[in-house]
Amino acid sequence: MESLKELYRIGTGPSSSHTMGPERAAHRFKEKYPQADRFLVTLYGSLAKTGKGHLTDDILVKTFAPLPVEIRFDLSDKPLPHPNTLELTAIENDKEIGFERVMSVGGGKILSEGETEDAPADVYPLSTFADIKAYCASRHMRLWQYAEECEGTEIWDYLKEVWRCMREAVTRGLETEGTLKGGLDVQRKAKMLYRQNHIDESAETRENRLVCAYAYAVSEENAAGGIIVTAPTCGSCGVLPSVLLYMQERRGFTDTEILHALAAGGIIGNLIKTNASISGAECGCQAEIGSACSMAAAALAELHGMELDQIEYAAEVAMEHHLGLTCDPVRGLVQIPCIERNAVAAMRAINALSLANFLTYTRKISFDVVVNTMYETGRDLFSKYRETGEGGLAKYYTGKK
Repeated sequence: MESLKELYRIGTGPSSSHTMGPERAAHRFKEKYPQADRFLVTLYGSLAKTGKGHLTDDILVKTFAPLPVEIRFDLSDKPLPHPNTLELTAIENDKEIGFERVMSVGGGKILSEGETEDAPADVYPLSTFADIKAYCASRHMRLWQYAEECEGTEIWDYLKEVWRCMREAVTRGLETEGTLKGGLDVQRKAKMLYRQNHIDESAETRENRLVCAYAYAVSEENAAGGIIVTAPTCGSCGVLPSVLLYMQERRGFTDTEILHALAAGGIIGNLIKTNASISGAECGCQAEIGSACSMAAAALAELHGMELDQIEYAAEVAMEHHLGLTCDPVRGLVQIPCIERNAVAAMRAINALSLANFLTYTRKISFDVVVNTMYETGRDLFSKYRETGEGGLAKYYTGKK
């Protein structure tokens, strides 16, 4: 498996596949053809169908600036190597001097046809939870120690930056009010949730309110095109930071313990990315929110010092009950239902932690089995439920209450 640096990416929202991926492709292509005086980008598949709502054209214009770029949205049904495909053309004196076809495969990662150097070298020799668990158990290691063994101690400096960016996204989101751009008139709710406390508020209600406020804060920052961390994607970036920050504030966990939890959650995300998918365009929202919930549950279990079996169960149950979740962004915007789903998944991650604490040794389903199931389920989903904005809420929401 790849480094956690390839999973936790710091970048511009609102979509790892629709903004971070194309932004990275455009940067690389622009550097490759410095003599070009203009560019042409053609978007296909999900990028063409929901690129406007995901601000794909905006990020491409900003990235190619000050040079002009023409952006075409090709809605044809031509065969594609990936649902998120774009073609970049460099032009000088009205002559084509360069061409590249790129796939934005999720989590901000891009792959080019005929190009291998974009794929980072594997740093984790094991690629199933069963194998990792057996290895760690035989050496009395925790998941974060396995991550350190494979990545080197320098991974902690990177995760420190990840945690800093996550906390800053929460802070900015809690301080910002107003309406998100895009035409849906979605009001930012994080600040309201955070401040809406009552003297007689129960502990359970306070937990739900604060966790949701933090999840809304990061997700709203993402929807507004702010800087966030993919965990594992932009559309699901609010789940992991919300539960970790809440638990740190509630129980006083140190930043070092939080970094260990990020590493454990990252291994879970890496396993899903390697053996299934974290792309909504490929496997629906179960691949994004389901994966984020699974990562968060595992991170919480690590944070609380649970055994490997309990960490596995927390991650498994979190994913299992997102199976079949469709990706149906209204008007292609990462707002409805995406923002609210981050809050719901954050609460569900805490529920999964509780179940793992009580029921781990009665379970029947392994984490590896549920990951394989998610992938097959996602590939079976009809295309209109995979980030195209053509089915589900995207089809039936009219804007009227």
